[in-house]
Formats: sequence, structure tokens, C-alpha cells
Amino acid sequence: MKKMIIFDPAMCCSTGVCGPSIDPELLRVATVLNNLKSRGIIVERYNLTNNPQAFLDNKEINELLNSDGIDILPVTMVEGVVVKTKAYPTNEEFCSMLDIPENYLKLQIKKR
Repeated sequence: MKKMIIFDPAMCCSTGVCGPSIDPELLRVATVLNNLKSRGIIVERYNLTNNPQAFLDNKEINELLNSDGIDILPVTMVEGVVVKTKAYPTNEEFCSMLDIPENYLKLQIKKR
């Protein structure tokens, strides 16, 4: 399984439901990651506000921030390589980057 890490800009939460208005893109990403988690695919996610050490500890992210500033965020890495900057992956990109079928992004309802 491929390892994906998303480095978020500074924000109060990763879901996009807090604050004065809901950010549909953050809500989409949170939903995708939650659905992937239900299938056992964990995508690490670090927020600049809550996890600044993760940004310092990752040499590539640290260099990007020093050269391009915080406008480079969000940054997505797969297997330690930066694969996307300045925007979150689309649903199609999530599938391609993680080598997973599209139905993995949909909510999996477990029958009892």
C-alpha cells in the first residue's frame, strides 16, 4: 500500500465545517479520507497550526516552505515524493496516486 501524506495550511480544523462558512473542498477531502480509512487505507494529514513539527521534520516540505512560502500548501506527498502542491488531489488523483479503484472513495456501509 502506498503511503500518502497531506500537509495542510494553517487552519482550525481539517473538515472545513468550522468558521464563518463551510469550505466544500475541505469537506470533500475529509470525506474521502474518512472513506479510505474505513477500507484500511490511512492517509497521514498534518495541519501547520497543530503539527508544526511535522513540517520542520520533513526536509522536502521545509525546503518548499522556505523557497515558496505558505502559499505552496496544501502539499501532497506519495512515497516521500511531492506529487501535488497548492491544491488537494481530486478524487481521480487520489485513486491514481494510491492505485485504488474509484469505489474506495465511496462510503462503505457494513451490513450486520
